Amino acid sequence: MAFSRNILLKLASTSTKSNLITQKRFYLLLHEYVSMGLLEQAGIRVPKYRVAESVDQVYQIASSHELSTDLVMKAQVLAGGRGKGVFDSGLKGGVKMIFSPDEAKQVASKMLGHRLYTKQTGREGKPVTKLIMCEKLFTRREYYFALALERRFDGPVIITSTQGGTDIEAIAAEHPEAIIRHPIDIVQGLQRNDALAIAKILQFRNDALEEAADIMLKLYNLFITHDIVLLEINPLTEAADGKVYCMDCKINVDDNSEYRQNAIFNERDNTQSDWRDVKAQESNINYIGLDGEIGCLVNGAGLAMATMDIIKLHGGSPANFLDVGGGASASQVKNAFELITADPRVQAVFVNIFGGIMRCDVIAQGIVAAAKELKLTIPIVVRLQGTRVDDAKAIIANSQCRILACDDLDDGARLVVKLAHIVGLARSASIAVQFELPI
Repeated sequence: MAFSRNILLKLASTSTKSNLITQKRFYLLLHEYVSMGLLEQAGIRVPKYRVAESVDQVYQIASSHELSTDLVMKAQVLAGGRGKGVFDSGLKGGVKMIFSPDEAKQVASKMLGHRLYTKQTGREGKPVTKLIMCEKLFTRREYYFALALERRFDGPVIITSTQGGTDIEAIAAEHPEAIIRHPIDIVQGLQRNDALAIAKILQFRNDALEEAADIMLKLYNLFITHDIVLLEINPLTEAADGKVYCMDCKINVDDNSEYRQNAIFNERDNTQSDWRDVKAQESNINYIGLDGEIGCLVNGAGLAMATMDIIKLHGGSPANFLDVGGGASASQVKNAFELITADPRVQAVFVNIFGGIMRCDVIAQGIVAAAKELKLTIPIVVRLQGTRVDDAKAIIANSQCRILACDDLDDGARLVVKLAHIVGLARSASIAVQFELPI
């Protein structure tokens, strides 16, 4: 059964670089060693492995031969393409075959504490603080197997192929007939006869046939019980001893399930995320970085979108989507300003608040505190309407901060675009600009 390349690109965890950078993902990414631990807990066979966080640990594991004499060393990063990645140490490849303790120590020293750059990490790369040391297994066959949620089937779908251990996106593009897709009824779940049928299509035989079907059932149960949106095994293998192994595992978990999956979310690695995303999450702020020059601070997603639109209408470009919600505190507003102004491309900030549930004076206090504590030098245009707006205007007027207040959204957007343009020209000419705004 043919599989659409566009859908595969959307579902596979090895998404394109542009998608990774510009689209906020509403799921938790787990490191490989965490995912492998979940497989073990579910009774699914994986290679023997150990996690190392230092060069000394790597040397001890390799010297003990508790796994095997030949090892596979894999850098732990939350991005695809690590096998073809490059470290800032000059080492090429985040997956290495190791044949001696000395070699393990030498390679680990070029991985741990360094940044790995792949097609999915962006220019910043990802820091490597942990490695997996795995036993080397000899395989007869390698398969691709994934479980994902696909909207057009209203539930889970199995995506699999006999051409595992390779770049599945390339396979889907060049040989779409090699991709097998099997939708699963979300109510009935994956049935054993269906799992056996898929295993037969993949050409498992004899004892391996039953074991492969059993693994698929266990993977589906893991997928459902842990609120997983993507579970990818590449490769699923039949080893030389006839046993079936999950050699690698990537798991993404639905962000909305944190209250149910506390143990899994405790494994979150914030060192792999942009600090702004981490700070926004901790502050309960909805933030998405964009590539414009005008920072936006708005309450309400709809108003935030409208604010971004009107900035574009007047020739500007928003630097972010930021919604502080309906009941933000002064500290949240300050944190929001810190997120916005951390972007060096921001040349002006537009605050657009409708005080319904939220009080305008609270927002004003947060704006003034941010301007003073962060020592902001870029222009700030504030448009406030609603509850206690007069008190808010008084706070801004008496703050001795150079903040420009306005009542009309259109006028505010037009003004902030002009100010951002002036700052941009000044920066390009290396001129320091002092904005003499009413105080």
